Amino acid sequence: MARLYEAKGRPRFNPLIAHVQDRAAAERFARLDARARALTDAFWPGPLTIVAPLGDPAAVCDLARAGLDTVAVRAPAHPLARAVLSEFGRPVVAPSANRSGRPSPTTFADAVAETGVAAGVALDGGPCAVGLESTVVALLDGPPRLLRPGAVTRSQIEALIGPLAEAEADAARSPGRLARHYAPNAPLRLNVDHPDTDEAFLAFGPAPAGQRVFNLSPGRDLAEAAANLFAHLRAADATRPAAIAVAPIPEDGLGEAINDRLRRAAGYVG
Repeated sequence: MARLYEAKGRPRFNPLIAHVQDRAAAERFARLDARARALTDAFWPGPLTIVAPLGDPAAVCDLARAGLDTVAVRAPAHPLARAVLSEFGRPVVAPSANRSGRPSPTTFADAVAETGVAAGVALDGGPCAVGLESTVVALLDGPPRLLRPGAVTRSQIEALIGPLAEAEADAARSPGRLARHYAPNAPLRLNVDHPDTDEAFLAFGPAPAGQRVFNLSPGRDLAEAAANLFAHLRAADATRPAAIAVAPIPEDGLGEAINDRLRRAAGYVG
């Protein structure tokens, strides 16, 4: 586990997610309440992480939990991830393969370029279908809290377990909460309609063609934009622009998660 933190350059106070096959496996070490059971019935396997009270401290080591009395747990849907979990038979702690603070890899080539030198083996499961990290919800004492928006949206969660409270009370229990995270080398300018000539441009909707124009979704589809976000951010950064300008993205649905990543990449979120 220490080697994993070292490979990513990840702060030791930033907890990791334990991945399991299903809810039964999660309940061997996490205390899941009725709200958690409702969410896992609806969204597992899939891109939803639940932060719950820890039951068995021996199942997920203290370093992976950043010394907390809670554990973040998820059941992934990808068949290759599920095959690894089935063969191993225990929780697998698996962060994104980027160096800490950098844009997450969404292709095998980007993952290898980021941290492949530290890997003992590399499995190619193809490009990420969702493109964003999982939604993280804390289900502890008190109201549920959305710690990190993702592909499972706020409205989908609230339809099952009621209103979500502000994240700050439990923010340290989730990965992806650093003020500057997912960041390229070039600075970002957000909500830009007309980029400068020396900038790369992440467009959303109709846009002029150009060597430094990377369209997240010509048809303004938020799911397509989420899937393309990190790959386009990396491609734009590779052109070595003075900055990367990003078109306005609606805040509704998946837009909340996309804007969360963009604001952190720009260093706007505390």
